[in-house]
Amino acid sequence: MPRYVRTKVPRFKVPDETAGQLRILAPAVVIGVGAGAGAVLFRWMVMGATRLFSGHADYAAAQGAAHPLLPHLGPFFVLLAPAVAGLVYGPLVHRYAREARGHGVPEVMLAVAQNGGRIKGRVAVVKSLASALCIGGGGSVGREGPIVQIGSALGSTLGRLIHADEQRTTLLLACGAAGGIAATFNAPLAGVVFAMELILRRWTARTFGILAIASVTACALARAVFGNEVFLPLPGLSVQHPDQYALFAVLGLVAGAVGIVFTRFLYAVEDLCDRIWRGPEWLRPAVGGLALGALLLVLPQMYGVGYPVLEDAAHGKYALGLLLLLLAGKMVATSLTMGIGGSGGVFAPSLFIGAMLGAVFGIAASALFPGHAAAPAAFAMVGMAAVFTGSARAPIVAVVIMLELTGAYGLLMPLLLAVALSAGVSRLLSRETVYTLKLTRRGIDLSRPAGATA
Repeated sequence: MPRYVRTKVPRFKVPDETAGQLRILAPAVVIGVGAGAGAVLFRWMVMGATRLFSGHADYAAAQGAAHPLLPHLGPFFVLLAPAVAGLVYGPLVHRYAREARGHGVPEVMLAVAQNGGRIKGRVAVVKSLASALCIGGGGSVGREGPIVQIGSALGSTLGRLIHADEQRTTLLLACGAAGGIAATFNAPLAGVVFAMELILRRWTARTFGILAIASVTACALARAVFGNEVFLPLPGLSVQHPDQYALFAVLGLVAGAVGIVFTRFLYAVEDLCDRIWRGPEWLRPAVGGLALGALLLVLPQMYGVGYPVLEDAAHGKYALGLLLLLLAGKMVATSLTMGIGGSGGVFAPSLFIGAMLGAVFGIAASALFPGHAAAPAAFAMVGMAAVFTGSARAPIVAVVIMLELTGAYGLLMPLLLAVALSAGVSRLLSRETVYTLKLTRRGIDLSRPAGATA
């Protein structure tokens, strides 16, 4: 009879790297849900604060109208709105989370580069309250910086709760940033790219997959609440003549320089405010809010984020002189909001400035080259991406997010051209970006190991 030899079948073992990736999938989904819910809640908070302080859904669209509850003041209520808001969020930030002041992204970059992905959990709460009050009270800043810091704080907190190591905690932090951007702008791919290019500053297939899960989860939740609408629909735009590429190239060069001007002006105003102010820091947003209110009285289009004004400019509803005034006004209003200790992002202001610049360029090009220039909306869209690239030097983020925000895929080639040239001009003019300069001024160089100073 034949003899049967009993052999031992080896058990299948999941590689350690794969097992580690599987263990982080569930936390990534949780962070996606948290970041999406945080973005939805934060948007509601901004809307509520705007209603409270201005009496309108978006005062930038109701330019110069009176507050319904204070009709006897007429438009002069905007003199007090930023000051009253500052009187609330100033002490809140000073007492509980001073890192919530400013635009937020540099603090997240620092946490990744030198602090092992650790961000205090209370930052999410303080940042959301302070930024909502600041924007609702007229602060001329964006929502993306706060939601990045809020989502990152959620990711970092979960990482500590599950006792994740430093690498996984950092990845969860980036998941929060990706989810926040995705949910805020209805742009899931842009959320992933933002986290990889600006927060982690590294690209791997494994990281992309984890971030994509968090980003899609957050975006799906936000779409369930707000619907699936393109942020700034600009369909049908394309290049009609080959010589238009030369115009987009010139716009890219100019926008790169404007991005650096915006960055330098932002911190110059902050330095000026530092030199002037001699009182307690918690009172600074309230007193400085009076100066911001005076500016808003003259240019109510600067109230809050200003998306309605940006959209009108992109659709060619403003004359050349007003566009130039709005461009300069946004630089001043955003810089002043930051200088007095406000809380909010600089991404949206850079888009605003880029839209004004692009619209101006489009009008000038149409006058100089009738029949050959592209539509002003095309230049506005490309200008938004190019100015952001000039200030933040994140060209991939700029391209992806503008395509997702506008749906203008016909402008991909001029968009790539302008952004590439803008990045080159930006690097030629400055070593730092709008995000890294804040840290460099504090003696922190992200290119050096933890503990090293510039």
